[in-house]
Amino acid sequence: MTTTTAEPLLLTKRRIWIIFGALIAGMLLSSLDQTIVSTAMPTIVGQLGGVEHQVWLTTAYLLATTIVMPVYGKFGDVLGRRNLFLIAIALFTIASVGCAFAGDFTQLVVWRAVQGLGGGGMMILSQAIIADIVPASERGKYLGPLGAVFGLSAVGGPLLGGFFVDHLTWQWAFYINIPVGIAAFAIAWFALRLPSKKATQPIDILGVLFLSTFTTCLIFFTDFGGNASHGWDAIETWLFGAGMLLAAILFVITEARAKDPIIPLSLFKNPTFVNATLIGLTLGLGMFSAIGFVPTFLQMSSGTSAAASGLLMLPMMAGLIGTSIISGIAITKTGRYKMFPIIGTLLTALAMVLMTSLTAETPIWLICVFLFIFGAGLGLIMQVVVLVAQNSVNPAMVGTATSTNNYFREVGAALGVAVFGTIFTNRLTENLRGVFTAAGASATDADAATSSIDPQTLNALPDAVRDGIVVAYADALAPVFWYLLPFIGLAFLLALMLKQIKLSDVAGMVARGEAVGGAEAEALEAAHHGVAGTTADATIDARDRADDAVKEPEPR
Repeated sequence: MTTTTAEPLLLTKRRIWIIFGALIAGMLLSSLDQTIVSTAMPTIVGQLGGVEHQVWLTTAYLLATTIVMPVYGKFGDVLGRRNLFLIAIALFTIASVGCAFAGDFTQLVVWRAVQGLGGGGMMILSQAIIADIVPASERGKYLGPLGAVFGLSAVGGPLLGGFFVDHLTWQWAFYINIPVGIAAFAIAWFALRLPSKKATQPIDILGVLFLSTFTTCLIFFTDFGGNASHGWDAIETWLFGAGMLLAAILFVITEARAKDPIIPLSLFKNPTFVNATLIGLTLGLGMFSAIGFVPTFLQMSSGTSAAASGLLMLPMMAGLIGTSIISGIAITKTGRYKMFPIIGTLLTALAMVLMTSLTAETPIWLICVFLFIFGAGLGLIMQVVVLVAQNSVNPAMVGTATSTNNYFREVGAALGVAVFGTIFTNRLTENLRGVFTAAGASATDADAATSSIDPQTLNALPDAVRDGIVVAYADALAPVFWYLLPFIGLAFLLALMLKQIKLSDVAGMVARGEAVGGAEAEALEAAHHGVAGTTADATIDARDRADDAVKEPEPR
């Protein structure tokens, strides 16, 4: 499939942590952006006149991310991951400049899509690189630093997003990405030293094209179908449905014939991989819908400021980080993972049921409890299903497996945001029109007010109107969680059927013969620097074993 152009890398503990530091810089950039934008979203859509289309601010990012995931995964396996990771950071940073200077809502949505092209790469490549340098049996202990990154984003993002909205302008939600992106690029440029490769098979361009077409048609089909302006009986809705079906058929035919397919169909003959991927898909349907719209609910229904609504998401992140770290350590010690997705889906389902009771009168502390339970459930599932998917395939396909698993989770997320976000938006728009009409506004004025409502405008309205808007948001969002429960239930059944297999104790690059790890790497590194106490025999023996690993990589 590929040929390696560099000498085997020495995966010493020091080098692993240096590479890991570069990955953390990229993850910080992406995760910080998401928490800031979520906090600032009500103000952004209100000032740009896009309340009734606010779902696209999230969907555009998710759609772009989903489309490029398999591309980054496969190209990383074929060409190497370093240059792709740098390209992803650069794309994300440049798009942040575009978002900041967007003159209207449409421009902002376009630039958010470009951000997604970079964000998808950072997400997939970082997970694949970790699998390259750390054995599956030891990967759990690296969840601690990753949890610290998400924790920093969870604290810093809402504080920054709220500060920007309350004291500066929403554009600063994107300005902040520019210095962070430049720093992340510089760190990755100097620290992320990985071997490069050359492709020996034709790139599956048709596969990329048909997969992208399928994903796009899928999202537009669901969004148009659930939108009151189009509906399920509209011809344009079913044109997208027909395009989706045609693209899916052409994709399968193309992958069956391609010499090096973007998503090998053989992956779907692997029951462990399929199970882990389906859990991710069903979880994505519910997870991103809740995460995407709860901050808006907190600002508009509970009357909190942008900063406060962001901080109220901290219990969810605390639950997610805590259970991620605990489960990661437990998996490293025991090698067993099956119980965690089972418990996680039960906790997530419980949180969904509790959130159906949300009203404008629900105490803030109780909402925080609901969010903590929700986060704790997610933390027991998200990392585990990726680990299982990576561990179930040959090391040569670790990038493809990682991206395919994430792709189907993002398909679920995009579907969830498109379908359930549309249900929420339609309910909300209808409720808000009723509030403004009841207050004496004409139909035209009611539509204009509905389109441009934001937290600042809300606070300036008469008490009766403000109370009506608060109730409108609560009545629009809370019932949506009932629609998410069946998918969480399906994820629970899939978790029960997940097979327990032995976690590999060999890093991906070592198994492929691209690197030398463990004691051999430490001995060779010590010999290279002339460290005292390293005998010539030990060094020669280590070199011989390294040569054997390069010539005959251990099969999986």
